[in-house]
Amino acid sequence: MTDYLSTSSRLGQIPISVLDLAPIRDTGTVAETFANTVSLAQHVESLGYHRMWLAEHHNIDGIASAATSVLIGHVAGKTSRLRIGSGGIMLPNHPPLVVAEQFGTLGTLYPDRIDLGLGRAPGSDGITMQAMRRDPSAGAHDFPQRLAELEQYLGTPAPGQRVKAMPGQDTHVPLWLLGSSDFSARLAAEKGLPFAFAGQFAPGYMLEAIKLYRDNFRPSAVLDAPYVMLGLPLIAAESDERAHFLASTQQQKFLNLIRGKSTRALPPRETLDWSAREEAMVGQNLGAAIIGGPERIQRELEHLLEVTQADELMFNSDFYDQADRLKSYEILANVWKS
Repeated sequence: MTDYLSTSSRLGQIPISVLDLAPIRDTGTVAETFANTVSLAQHVESLGYHRMWLAEHHNIDGIASAATSVLIGHVAGKTSRLRIGSGGIMLPNHPPLVVAEQFGTLGTLYPDRIDLGLGRAPGSDGITMQAMRRDPSAGAHDFPQRLAELEQYLGTPAPGQRVKAMPGQDTHVPLWLLGSSDFSARLAAEKGLPFAFAGQFAPGYMLEAIKLYRDNFRPSAVLDAPYVMLGLPLIAAESDERAHFLASTQQQKFLNLIRGKSTRALPPRETLDWSAREEAMVGQNLGAAIIGGPERIQRELEHLLEVTQADELMFNSDFYDQADRLKSYEILANVWKS
């Protein structure tokens, strides 16, 4: 582990990226959300961010990115340099051939700009899984086989391969494994793939997963050494007080998720009506959140890099007003360059 000064110098030396969950406001529309996603992508591209990912969720009224590959294509078409990808596609929801065809198409339309992050969670509840014709028991045990099949469809065809992804074959769209447990960490290490940890909602196992991945990493044609990207919640504002006030929008979303209520974004509030147990549960989900003004943001990022030695950070900034969200990423970019 490096000392504080050398870690501090890394603040502007590793890439920073964006995770957008395409949030829908309480009085907003899906069309408004898509316009905001494009606006955000163009904004962070101008600020020098490396990539922007969108996530697959189904039957959640506060998230508009269910047709993830379609939205990725839309955003890629509205930007020019930013890498656009999935954070992630839930592979057990789809035939690997179809995923390869979709991302082979995207990779052909936008060369060297598309990422395919993969997860094995449903991204939905049990009833929605039934509507998707997904076998709930198949999510874990056949994920490695699905992954291998997808790799084949995106790679160079094998001799005698009868089914090919057209487009898809030979596009070599970069694959990432996403997760918040030891399963994805172990599999990413075994396959020699980059690993993205979902600290934006499940930070508790972060350090253990990173260590497990690095300790067991096997070099591959993709990577010579392990590559860790951390997903984190970020609420940056002009002051600590303002940031903590704005963070209540994100807290209300997790609170309503716990309560089984709508997860549409709500205006920030000075106080929240929650029990001690609910507050603790929300705090557990958002335990890795970085909240504050520029000085606090810088200190917490320096400490995070000291502890994790991450190779890349990906931030999800969840606000009620789009202007506050854009400002948060602008503050972070300024801190990163300082």
